[in-house]
Amino acid sequence: MAEEIKKIGIEDKNYPRLLKKIKNPPKVLYFLGEIKEREDCFAIVGTRRCSAYGKQVALEMAGDLAEAGLTIVSGLAPGIDTFAHRAVVEKKKRTIAVLGTGLDEKSIYPKSNLKLAKKILENGGCLISEYPPGTRGTKFTFPQRNRIVSGLSLGVLVVEAKEKSGALITAEYALEQKRPVFAIPGSIYSLNSRGCHRLIKKGAKLVEKAKDILEGLGIEKKIKKEKIEGRSEEENLILEILKEGALEVEKIIEKTKLPPAKVASIISILEIEGKIKNLGGNIYAINR
Repeated sequence: MAEEIKKIGIEDKNYPRLLKKIKNPPKVLYFLGEIKEREDCFAIVGTRRCSAYGKQVALEMAGDLAEAGLTIVSGLAPGIDTFAHRAVVEKKKRTIAVLGTGLDEKSIYPKSNLKLAKKILENGGCLISEYPPGTRGTKFTFPQRNRIVSGLSLGVLVVEAKEKSGALITAEYALEQKRPVFAIPGSIYSLNSRGCHRLIKKGAKLVEKAKDILEGLGIEKKIKKEKIEGRSEEENLILEILKEGALEVEKIIEKTKLPPAKVASIISILEIEGKIKNLGGNIYAINR
């Protein structure tokens, strides 16, 4: 990253106002991009080893909340964090990545997200760390940065989390900081949903759509959703099936009973038109 790493102290007028209010705020922040004293931030976090369902939810929630004017905060980690940042960048909106390492290219983790970090900056976002350049991540630095993720934010959404997930540390910090916690429900058989269900039992707000979060934060803003329709019967058949959740190509073929070549052709067209998206591993979801 060509940009120079800047530094801001807690006494500086541009130091984020909400972060200043937490117990043990960082005395110094290192940052790339623009840091703001006042902005409506919201954190989206979750497990590194997320399911197709988790990826789809992270993309949809982050995209919708960004469209509603919130700055999405996450930790640039693999998994849910990556998909949350990616959704915002795709909409050319602002997102903040809080790192548990220094902000120099050699220290940033994971290396696979260097390109994403650059796109965050290109779209007016920000990379933040309390650690000076040259600091490598440790078992201590990553949990510590989670208090900054929640501290910058009006609330926190946990998308998927196992019972001992780092995302739950962020949720605990949020509760300590008197910030509302939201959670996505999942299957009772999914290990990735155990942490979220535990949070819901403890009083976290169950979330089915971005509107639930905006209402929980007291923000009156309507999210406009365009109706996604195909141009043929077969396209609509595939879109209808995907409305129930992300699926592998083989499952789409099985459910539609269409020839594999036909499904591959339709999927290519729908993807080019931006109606569906590949979540990786030939798993497709509606691009809501």
